[in-house]
Amino acid sequence: MKYGGLQLAEIPSVKRISKEEFVKNYVQPQKPVVIENLIEDWPAFEKWNLDYIKELAGEKVVPLYDDRPITSEYKFNEPHAEMKMADYIDLLKSKPTNYRIFLYHLMKEVPALQKDFKFPDIGLRMIKQLPMLFFGGRNSKVFMHYDIDFANILHFHFHGKKQCIIYPPSESKYLYKVPHALISREDIDFRSPDLEKFPALKKAKGYVTELNHGETLYMPEGYWHQMTYLTAGFSMSLRATPRTFLNLSKAVYNLVIMRNFDNYMRKLRGQKWIDYKNRKAIENTNKLVR
Repeated sequence: MKYGGLQLAEIPSVKRISKEEFVKNYVQPQKPVVIENLIEDWPAFEKWNLDYIKELAGEKVVPLYDDRPITSEYKFNEPHAEMKMADYIDLLKSKPTNYRIFLYHLMKEVPALQKDFKFPDIGLRMIKQLPMLFFGGRNSKVFMHYDIDFANILHFHFHGKKQCIIYPPSESKYLYKVPHALISREDIDFRSPDLEKFPALKKAKGYVTELNHGETLYMPEGYWHQMTYLTAGFSMSLRATPRTFLNLSKAVYNLVIMRNFDNYMRKLRGQKWIDYKNRKAIENTNKLVR
């Protein structure tokens, strides 16, 4: 299916699935799937919405991020503002906003939320740590990236609708990957890409879906993903360790070598390093379409 000129297939969806079917059909071949009712036995399936979060966590001061590009001044995980959760949720419900919350340990801050979920027995070696939550306003998005630890991810969405565009690692060469980073060029709008400026995107084969409240997206190891909140809402991710030694070694390289090297070069060269990487992303990728 052509989606804004991109080759995106709909992610298959199932209502329920057994552990054996999930492992055989999706984990082993590393293919994505949406599971509609995986968490129907969680209290969160019925309880979690923005009003519930406001009631339990309204007084917590939370870090906020907008869609400004990464620079030598602001790092990928450095917040741009902060606000009480109650005020932030009021903002989400009143109008579109670019402010998002991501990688936030709300369950640590509000232990009552820990009773609302459990780790699913679905054939993945889950990392048994408290999951992080992600919030966003209507039309806000997280730019295309992949996760540093090459985890298998179960991504659960609550309150409203969220669009997910994802690509397998095999398509990295077409996605204008920024060197020494986990992101593509931030000026690419994957919902409406400029294919004259970024022609290699036409070669990339990926997937798209719209998650509704209570649905789960399985993203295999190293998958690229861009998330767009079609309505205000929030999500939670559970992570599982990489299944192969190769991907485990890539995760260790990212964490130990690549991240530290990039941080060193930021300090040494500042914005010149950022600009160099963005320029090389175009030069390296466009070689594939000449």
